[in-house]
Order: sequence, then C-alpha cells, then structure tokens
Amino acid sequence: MDRKKLSHEFKEHFGDTPDFIASAPGRVNLIGEHTDYNDGFVFPVAIDRYIHIVGSKRNDRQVHLHALDVNETCQFSLDTDADTNLPVWSNYLRGVAHLLQDLVLKDLGLMLNGMSALITGDVPIGSGLSSSAALEVASVLSFLSVCGLVVNDTSIDSDHAVESLDIPATKLAALCQRAENEYAGVNCGIMDPTISLLGKSDHALFLDCRSLEYKHVPLYLKDTLLVICNTNVKRELASSEYNKRRAECEKGVEILQKWKPDISSLRDVTLNDLKKYEAELPHITQKRCRYVVEENARVENAVSALTREDLDTFGHLMNASHKGLRDDYEVSCHELDILTEIAQNTDGVLGARMTGAGFGGCTVNLVKKDSVDQFSERVMTEYPKRTKIDPDIYVCNIGDGARIRWNI
Repeated sequence: MDRKKLSHEFKEHFGDTPDFIASAPGRVNLIGEHTDYNDGFVFPVAIDRYIHIVGSKRNDRQVHLHALDVNETCQFSLDTDADTNLPVWSNYLRGVAHLLQDLVLKDLGLMLNGMSALITGDVPIGSGLSSSAALEVASVLSFLSVCGLVVNDTSIDSDHAVESLDIPATKLAALCQRAENEYAGVNCGIMDPTISLLGKSDHALFLDCRSLEYKHVPLYLKDTLLVICNTNVKRELASSEYNKRRAECEKGVEILQKWKPDISSLRDVTLNDLKKYEAELPHITQKRCRYVVEENARVENAVSALTREDLDTFGHLMNASHKGLRDDYEVSCHELDILTEIAQNTDGVLGARMTGAGFGGCTVNLVKKDSVDQFSERVMTEYPKRTKIDPDIYVCNIGDGARIRWNI
C-alpha cells in the first residue's frame, strides 16, 4: 500500500487530505466450510491482502464514495433510504452505517457523521477470499473513526485524540454479518468478518460459531507455504445455492428433532445420531447433513493435528474436506476439482481443497517451499489446457486483522 499515492488520489477526488486509512484483510478458511451457519467450527486465517478505505470526516450526514478499482462514484444520505440506482458495492457501506447507528451509537447518545472515502484493495473480488467482509469491516472502522472512536487496539497511532469503544470484536462482526444479510441479500455466516477483525500473524482462528468463543492457534508451517489458486470462474451460483444449502440443513434439523428434540442445529448432531436416523431423511438432506457433521469433526481433528505440528494429518483432512464438499455438499465445480486434482497429484503438496462458498473462486493448498515453483508451473500449464481459463496464483502470508492508521 502506497500511502502517499492514496492520499494523492483522495485529494484528486475530494479536494482535501484524508484523515485516516482503515484496512481490513481478506481471509482463507483452512478447513470448516459451510459449517458457520450451522453453529459449527471454522478455522480461518487472515491473509496479507487488504481492502483499504481512505477517508475523512464531513460536517454533514452525507457519505461520498469513490471505488478506485472500478472507477465508480456515488453518494447517499444517512438520513434517508438509498437511491436504488446506487452501485451494488455501496450497499455494504450503507448497511454498516445504518446498523452501526441503530445498534451501537444510539445507545451512546451519538449520531453518525458523514464521510468522504476512497476505496481500493488487492483482495480479488468474487474469488471466495471474502472481499465483501473486508469491505464491511473497513467500513465499520471508518465510520467509527469519523465519530472519534476506535475499537480496542485497532489504532496504531496511540497519540491520536480518539476515544476507545469498549465493544467486543465479535459484536462488530455480527453487525457486519447482518449488513450483508439485510442489505446485500447474502445469507452469510459469522466467520468472515470475525477473522477480518481478529486475525493474527502466523496464527489461525479456531472459532465456535455458536458461542463465538475463539482461540488463536499458532501455525507451525515450518518449510511449507499457503498457496491460493484462483479458478477465475465467477461464482454466479454461489449466493442462490448457498441459501439453498442453508435451507437443506435446516430441513434436516427439523426432521431429526422428531427423535432428538433438544437439537437446534447440525452442531448438535453426532455421526452416531446421523447413522441411526439418516434413513428417515430424504437422500439430498442425508448428504448435506453428513457433510456438515463430518466437517465439524474434521475441524477439531485439524486443530489437534496442528497443535502436535502434524502437517501430514492436517493435509489429509484438507483432502477429505474437499471430497465432502464435492460429493456430499455439492458446492464444488469442474474447475475447482481440476485445480484440486492437480495439487493432490503434485509432489510436495500436503493437502488441497476448495475454499469459500464454492461454484468457482479459489482452492487453498499446503505446499512445501521447495515445491512451490513446480506446483505453480503445473497449475499454470495444465489448468488452462483443461479449462481454457488462465488461473491466478497467490503465495500468501498469514497477516494481522483490521487496523486504523492516522496522520497519513
């Protein structure tokens, strides 16, 4: 991130110098896909790719935005409903602003200020690396900043005149989740905004999506790297099929409650329970439930393996996760399966799976450092031959969560 360049761009668009930069990372989920909205376990990391909002406070209730990477400008008022002609990406900021006012600031006797903001970043859009959650988290921190507030230790400019807001990061994550549900129409879970807020360098986050309890687990990757491969297939089915899968899981719970009345989600269902009653479930519901119950177990086993520094077992669990996503949950696609197949048949790759909602997007691969070049060459050669699509490859570091910088 070139702060001087961003400051110059901001001045070009808004005629003034910015006050702050809010940065929030994308994420890759190592294992535990589609378990979050089933009250289950997830195990994501923040990656060193970010959405940045460069902003300054306005003296009115207007929000003026310019998305640098798509060259689109829009504005809306905090006092009225947004114009339906606004670009889709602005709904994320609009949702965050209105919910922040209603759910947080109102109780503090504060009104949200307007702001001017320039938005840019290097989290690939539509790739399954959660650019939307990064945008929402950066938006929360930006709107708090123009009110003179920061969250816990998000400020790295400790002498700046701001007031610390004593609010759990998980509450802000829930606000971001709700903004995406209600304003963007995506029935997403809590994982993505949580890891964007709480990410920690060289650690994964073991998150219980029911209680929101979490712990940072050190990643002893040693001589291995995380390599993300982008299919460059736009996830056109992801939102609609995501909502279908959620409904199918809820249907399974409803049926199983006839015999297990105390359960409220698939989190409460054991493999023994499922084996005992699965004949009572429709075939498709059986498959969806089996995947979620098995994936929750895989997450717990993965955390245990990494705690023992057993990367081989962790890799096997990644492979099994992809098989379940492909065969039982049916959210993979031809291109994701090809990338995973290439990876799993390359020496030095310990594990590979799709990550994100599916139907396109990315795979995550655990690759020995001395095999990364060979792996990348195979992907860049074989994948286009079989799909007529050029992939993108990102060798990622595990980064920190969202931060605010002042005096740029």
